[in-house]
Amino acid sequence: MSWHESNAREGVTEWERDDGYATIRLRERGDGRFVVRFDRLIQASEGDGYRRETVESREAGEELAEEWRDEFDTDAS
Repeated sequence: MSWHESNAREGVTEWERDDGYATIRLRERGDGRFVVRFDRLIQASEGDGYRRETVESREAGEELAEEWRDEFDTDAS
């Protein structure tokens, strides 16, 4: 399974897993840092899940989002 970018607007990038049961969002905070959020629905075969981390830069956020896409890809399970 893979991910695709599903929503991009100023300050926010979101990826959706191809099964539609999980998203990862990268957004800029008011203080210039970035939040990366993983959210998986209870209907997913792995059950629900949620993570949220704050990082100092967009680059660090993009790296973390990529790590999570690999970690939470259903092919990797």
